[in-house]
Amino acid sequence: MNVIAHIHTDFPTKFGIPRQSEMIESLKGVIVFEPEYRDVEALRGIEEFSHIWLIWEFSESKRENWSPTVRPPRLGGNTRMGVFATRSPFRPNPIGLSVVKLEKVELHTKEGPVLHVSGIDMMDGTPVYDIKPYIPYTDLQSDATGGFTDAIDKQQLKVVFPEQLLSLITSEKRKTLTEVLSLDPRPSYQDDPERIYGLLFAGFDIRFSVSENTLTVKEIISLES
Repeated sequence: MNVIAHIHTDFPTKFGIPRQSEMIESLKGVIVFEPEYRDVEALRGIEEFSHIWLIWEFSESKRENWSPTVRPPRLGGNTRMGVFATRSPFRPNPIGLSVVKLEKVELHTKEGPVLHVSGIDMMDGTPVYDIKPYIPYTDLQSDATGGFTDAIDKQQLKVVFPEQLLSLITSEKRKTLTEVLSLDPRPSYQDDPERIYGLLFAGFDIRFSVSENTLTVKEIISLES
């Protein structure tokens, strides 16, 4: 398959990215097409849809071999499930599927047509293989069940920003970051209240710790030289 585009986001690494799309609506992304696909005719009519499907590559999770079972992080990292019963990035073919909101279409930029989307769950620079419209009357299944995910505790963390750190990041980015942190980016099997974690987001290194149900931001370091 050919890579038709790349998506640009605030996540330079995998750590902290929401485990599914549309979990955080304020997370933005910009889809920039490869030169040979910068044809505005290929996007004719796309602005009529509110959401689109992205078929993309787990570019940082490629492996020579595959396993028929994987350990979903949300099950604590110890329970094995069939790879085809999960959305693990470690698959026979490293292909991801996400539905995102189409915020804006720009047809004429210096990079050709670009798509502005929200609700992303992808790392900066992720290759995109295809784009398809989300069609509610077929894609929305009101009687769907979620398998083992229905039993997962979806409780969110309380996020605390010390007063002296509030001015280091814009209020808009801080709001989105707070939503990201509230989902608890740590692996489920890690629960050390003394450990300091680091999450790279929007040009910052966010240092935090978690004790019980409270996540406290300890330090915000700018990555810009």
